[in-house]
Amino acid sequence: MPLVEPVELAPAAEVGPVHFIAIGGAGMSGIAQAYADLGVTVSGSDRDDSTALRKLAAAGVRTHVGHAAEQLGDARTVVVSSAIKPGNAELDEAHRRGLRVWHRSAALGALMLGRRGVAITGTHGKTTTTGMVATMLTHVGADPGYVIGSPLAATGESAALGTGPAFVVEADESDGSFLQYPAQVVVITNIEVDHLDNWGTAEAYVDGFVRLGAADAVEVVVMTADERSSREVAAVLRDRGRTVVTYGEAPDADIRLSDLELTPDVTAATLAAEGDTGRLALAVPGRFNLHNAAAAYAVGRALGHAGPELRAALGAFAGTQRRFEAKGEVGGVRVYDDYAHHPTEVAAVLRAARPRVGPGGRLVACFQPHLFSRTRDFLDEFAAALTLADVVVLAGIYPAREAAEDFPGVTASALAGRVRSLGREATVVEGLGDVAPALADAVRPGDLVLTIGAGSVTTVGAELVALLRERP
Repeated sequence: MPLVEPVELAPAAEVGPVHFIAIGGAGMSGIAQAYADLGVTVSGSDRDDSTALRKLAAAGVRTHVGHAAEQLGDARTVVVSSAIKPGNAELDEAHRRGLRVWHRSAALGALMLGRRGVAITGTHGKTTTTGMVATMLTHVGADPGYVIGSPLAATGESAALGTGPAFVVEADESDGSFLQYPAQVVVITNIEVDHLDNWGTAEAYVDGFVRLGAADAVEVVVMTADERSSREVAAVLRDRGRTVVTYGEAPDADIRLSDLELTPDVTAATLAAEGDTGRLALAVPGRFNLHNAAAAYAVGRALGHAGPELRAALGAFAGTQRRFEAKGEVGGVRVYDDYAHHPTEVAAVLRAARPRVGPGGRLVACFQPHLFSRTRDFLDEFAAALTLADVVVLAGIYPAREAAEDFPGVTASALAGRVRSLGREATVVEGLGDVAPALADAVRPGDLVLTIGAGSVTTVGAELVALLRERP
């Protein structure tokens, strides 16, 4: 898939009516809602009905299930996601009419014009960190605008216009669209090579982050001090005149975490920054979330807020959907769902879950690999990460935009073989409909089950909870 090239933006209030193709997607629905809240006439379509589609319809957005040329109506701007290709009836009609066609990133960037833009990206952690910044700024009374790739657990909302000076966005690095955003503050949570099907080489992927941080409008770049690639990019950006603020556990971090407490009941650390040292306590688990919170804190300081109020506000963050999201507890078995789809993310969420396993229980990982190319490229890394669980169940690979015939030998069974070679048993259940029953047969009181992956595995947790409730 080619990288998204930045385009010239126009103020969001001036480009309507706007029609969104694939309006029900996690990223698209929030942007569409923001345009509707701005008073722009909004319509949209999606292949399937969904909760997001119905929510937009209830808010006054004209929605359609399925795609047809006439559904564009009197639109002047058409917004598409990366999944929409030539041959889509609505996209083809938009080009035939000579309408403005924007990638979703351009529509989001247009909302940021005239605000103090904050773009949050990185290989891992960008959704959670964006949610933390939005929650933190809301709780200190800054009333930010924001668009997050997943709804906040506390509110069910993934977007708000806000009236304050800041507009915070989750910036996707996978397709290069993060280069579109007019941001003054940029967060790069980490840099670990991924999405080579788009970027081609590791060098090109890393250079994308350099280009982002070195953009003319950028004033402050927030980066981890605990990772070699990020430190190298930070040095390049400093050489180019950018102010770089680092965070993490490294002794030279500008915002340093120490004295970490990671127990089933407490996720906390001492945070030390210029002019502020104190306790940072979170309601979400995991060492990685303390790092995400330190990045969010750095944004708050860059926007002029006081350290103590930022630390207190971060404690209000209750997570986002699909990030260690509780699905239910039945008979001493607790079930969670997480979007992790890269080996580093899988390892991090399993480590965060381990302290929460009940007495005598096991950590059960139900993983659905996402993309054949990613599974092929990180087969050994995925296997090593999955050994952090006690029980491993693998669903068939979620293909997304790829085809199995293009990747001979890349299967869930191949991954299971690698897991077994590392001394951990792994079971393969190819059909997604068979996964929840298999888990229901395998679990016992005290177990913690994590369904993991960026694809359709997210449905398994609720199915498992329902099955367990039906059993004695």
